[in-house]
Amino acid sequence: MKLIIHGGFFSESGTNQEVKKAKQEALATIAEAGYTFLKTHTALQTAVFAVSLLEDCDLFNAGLGSQIQSDGKIRLSAALMDGKTERFAGVINIEDVKNPIQVAEKLLPLQDRVLSGTGAKDFAREHDFPYFNPQTPQRKMEYEQKLQNSVRLGTVGCVALDDYGNLAAATSTGGKGFEIPCRVSDSATVAGNYANNFAAVSCTGVGEDIVSSALAAKIVTRVTDGFKLNDACEKTLNELSTYDGFAGIIGIKSTGEIYHADTHPYMVWASYDEVLEVFS
Repeated sequence: MKLIIHGGFFSESGTNQEVKKAKQEALATIAEAGYTFLKTHTALQTAVFAVSLLEDCDLFNAGLGSQIQSDGKIRLSAALMDGKTERFAGVINIEDVKNPIQVAEKLLPLQDRVLSGTGAKDFAREHDFPYFNPQTPQRKMEYEQKLQNSVRLGTVGCVALDDYGNLAAATSTGGKGFEIPCRVSDSATVAGNYANNFAAVSCTGVGEDIVSSALAAKIVTRVTDGFKLNDACEKTLNELSTYDGFAGIIGIKSTGEIYHADTHPYMVWASYDEVLEVFS
């Protein structure tokens, strides 16, 4: 039984120790809560639970406090994958909801499992998700002042392994900020979020780079084909160098092997396997 969460990349985490500490403390609290939840729930339920907590924390660029796109609107994307059933569900550029990962969870049993834009929002309303404005004063200020140097490559994610050997991955993002309206990130694709019976992976970084490499799906496929998780991750991350790609990953193998790595020194993550570890 193991759990890893990540809080994405943060440019200010390398220079602002107060911000870095706050994020580490938040990750520690959420990782501990997630692990406690995992003791009595499945990996799938836990992945949704942990990512929901990350979405509710305005320190992270997902859910509450998400980045504002260039037209002044906030659009969220999230995805969930159950390793046991190999079913994937997601929402892309959904507006006015608090927890997009929970909307993705509602889609998982359905035939049509990935929705975008107004269709995703309509589905959320039909399933009793109320209106919620995720904008914070800090994000509004950044948008109005066009503070490009404060853009955060923010995504949050969780991968979990439960007592029954089942794996799940969940990923959520508020985008990169100031992007072209309705730009699609990797988070609600199998490039950024993937799981099967062998491994589960959640990614963060530059979405276009992650999509170009099919990062999460490629790592899990290599593990399925017999690679050790460590070798699969390192080989796939090294392939990003051909186009100077920028990404980070967390992963768990069904045997309990854990891996985390990034091509940037400031990915914030935490793991819980009876002992809590928090790093950035």
